[in-house]
Amino acid sequence: MGKCYKVSDWRQYSMDYDCPHKELEPLDKEIEVVSAALRELRKHGMIEHTDYNHDKMSAHRRMVREEFEIPWTAISPRMQRFMYAVSAISQPRTLIAAGIFCGNTFISCAGAAVGAGACYRAERLVGVEIDPERAEMARRNLKSIDTEGVTEIRCEDAVLTAKEFAGNIDMLYLDADGGPEKGKGIYLDILEAAYDRLSPGGLVLAHNSVNCAKRLQRYLEFVRDPAHMRESVNIIVDPEGLEVSVR
Repeated sequence: MGKCYKVSDWRQYSMDYDCPHKELEPLDKEIEVVSAALRELRKHGMIEHTDYNHDKMSAHRRMVREEFEIPWTAISPRMQRFMYAVSAISQPRTLIAAGIFCGNTFISCAGAAVGAGACYRAERLVGVEIDPERAEMARRNLKSIDTEGVTEIRCEDAVLTAKEFAGNIDMLYLDADGGPEKGKGIYLDILEAAYDRLSPGGLVLAHNSVNCAKRLQRYLEFVRDPAHMRESVNIIVDPEGLEVSVR
């Protein structure tokens, strides 16, 4: 199965997808669950420390609640905090987020460098969404909070984005869908297109590592092979899951 961090109540901790800002547990518990997951990454040498600014994270969450149009989301509060924290700790200068829908998943990764939760300066943060209406919604959402223009929304195939991206990639977030034929299996195509330009120590975050594990079998085999990625850990804090891998 590979390395994993699994919280005991992950099956019971479930989102109401239509209520993206609903609190699911006391804040102290959410913070401790995420802190334990970060410690797991630190144990495997995937991040250098586990410290991030909780006030900045709260400001990020308020900003998203007030400024973003989110029709629905599978990103739970735990996952939102975890992705924000990983970005705040690793501080990627460049990011590609593939399959961003309305931009909520994108800002969960990019929010440590953009808007009210910003704690460092990034160079280039690219969100990719193949559906034109969804991509336009993401643009509107990001425009409301990105005053410095560091984010970019592309409406195209994420494999093409990864293949043509100039320079190194410090973080790659995967949440795309390849349609009936490939589904979440498209993750491996995107990763392979980006692989040669992943920075040493670059992180790859793959959503749906639990509920779409069957479709992700080849992807998970790839990232869990030390010949390809230095470490890979399945973070199971909710029924969706997130595989975190480091180059």
